Amino acid sequence: MTWEAWVTLAGVVLMLVALARNLAGPDLILLAGMTVFMTLGLVPGSSFPSPREMAMAFGNEGMLTVAVLFVVAGGLTQTGGLKLISERLLGRPTTTIGAQLRMMLPVAGISAFLNNTPVVAMFMPVVNDWAKRIGISPAKLFIPLSYAALLGGMCTLIGTSTNLVVQGMILETLRLNPDAGMRPFSMFTLGAVGLPATIVGTGFIVLTSRFLLPKREGASAQLRDPRQYIVEMLVQPGGAIDGLRIDQAGLRHLVGAYLMEIQRDDETIVAVGPEQVLRGGDRLIFAGVVESVAELQRIRGLLPATDQVFKLDDPRAHRCLIEAVVSNTCPLIGKSIREGQFRTRYNAAVIAVHRNGERINRKIGDIILEPGDTLLLETHPRFVQQYRDSRDFYLVSAVENSTPPRHDKALTAGLILVGLVIALALSALPWEWASRISVFNASLVAAGLMLLFGCISGTQARQSIEWSVLLAIAAALAIGRTMEATGAAAGLAHGLMRVFEAWGPWGVLLGVYLVTLILTEVVTNNAAAALAFPIAYAAARGLGVDFMPFAVAVALAASGGFATPLGYQTHLMVYGPGGYRFSDYLRIGIPLDLLVMTVVVGLTPLIFPF
Repeated sequence: MTWEAWVTLAGVVLMLVALARNLAGPDLILLAGMTVFMTLGLVPGSSFPSPREMAMAFGNEGMLTVAVLFVVAGGLTQTGGLKLISERLLGRPTTTIGAQLRMMLPVAGISAFLNNTPVVAMFMPVVNDWAKRIGISPAKLFIPLSYAALLGGMCTLIGTSTNLVVQGMILETLRLNPDAGMRPFSMFTLGAVGLPATIVGTGFIVLTSRFLLPKREGASAQLRDPRQYIVEMLVQPGGAIDGLRIDQAGLRHLVGAYLMEIQRDDETIVAVGPEQVLRGGDRLIFAGVVESVAELQRIRGLLPATDQVFKLDDPRAHRCLIEAVVSNTCPLIGKSIREGQFRTRYNAAVIAVHRNGERINRKIGDIILEPGDTLLLETHPRFVQQYRDSRDFYLVSAVENSTPPRHDKALTAGLILVGLVIALALSALPWEWASRISVFNASLVAAGLMLLFGCISGTQARQSIEWSVLLAIAAALAIGRTMEATGAAAGLAHGLMRVFEAWGPWGVLLGVYLVTLILTEVVTNNAAAALAFPIAYAAARGLGVDFMPFAVAVALAASGGFATPLGYQTHLMVYGPGGYRFSDYLRIGIPLDLLVMTVVVGLTPLIFPF
């Protein structure tokens, strides 16, 4: 190998060590490596990609697709559609194993027919919200989510772009040489081996994740806030939960909140049981932390009990929750909220008051304000800028993700999602007009429709994009390009193949799988398939055996990188939200890699003989 290849390999090893030791965020580490390689590209005569070539990674269609899909998922979140999906599809399991099965099976099934990247992008907020509701750490669910998508993609030709890349290379080889001795894949050719691998892999994850996945506290643990509010909510007459039992309405197992009592006409119902039926006009009294109050606002058919909320100037879809601590110089000290005309003065509605942990047995409007009271307000986000330096409040801060959902747009958002799924399914059909539909185009149209029909605002769309994830993906793509250009990837592959040549067809098949797998863990999956394909073809011809088992091994190995977050872009997508470290992927990914490899290498020659 050239000096450029050795430098590249050394740089990749250093980045992997930095990721393993958690020296910085994955986006920063990968960007640092990309910057070094980009600088080396300025050396005259070197084989490093030029800065212009490296920068093209930021315009990669796959990365842009992920960004657009974040907006689509954001539209579903803002309309309450994701909450509905999680309730209907995932249910409310009581164990981690049950939760993983309820999630992984449908994700794997969907990923068999849709590209796994949009599947993960759409399920991430669903799973995050669901994890909070069932009291399970997202760290127990996000890696299984990404792995399930990859495993499901092994089952059909259209499950992942990698399979289509290998199919394209087979067809191109046959076009140039009709006597090459190859056969194209059918729709379910890979499923003969991929389905057993998916079953075994899913079983392994479910049975071992208790020991191999981290036991860090998840999002639900962040709700352990000693500052609790007493908040009143109203059951909307004729609304979504009017006539439902407490458990049916999703009010039984709230995270960070509990239902204290129900006020119905002149009756007060305490010790509320799960079988209690709700009626329109019921006033529900909750005790909970601020995040749980935001969650209550997202429940369809549940409204703030104070009518002041509906007298504000801005539409509810443009508001959020704000916490404000009353100062001793506030002009409303000693006055009730109603007497001081709080809404008129500040264009904000008080929906709850916290005072030293005590319950204030008065309606919101009758509470007399005291210095140090923490007010939970529903108002426009600009309230923070307007009153951050005001002498009326000690502290003003916005509550994240607290915008009331646009329930009236939920059906519209759902129809847009259905349209996106149909478009993605059609794009895999062998028709000329269907082949023009790309994942990026379909996703971009869906995001545009979300904005056009008011499912999400422009500000919310920008906030929904996980920029650190996109930077990490782009940098990883650029590093993969460097591996290819300098010959580091090819040199690594040929070196490994020489080790297995003396072991016959089965040994060479194992070598092809390992070469492809290692390439997948350090470069992109499609690049790994492209690099490994000619090696596998040359090996099959040299042995004088059928190429089909080698083609299957390349396709499945390129889709099966589980040991590093670089193995597939969906791993990078869940890295940050799951609170993972590099070692978490190694701990569960290496044995999963070996297990899937054993299944594939063991079964492939039996189903597709040499």
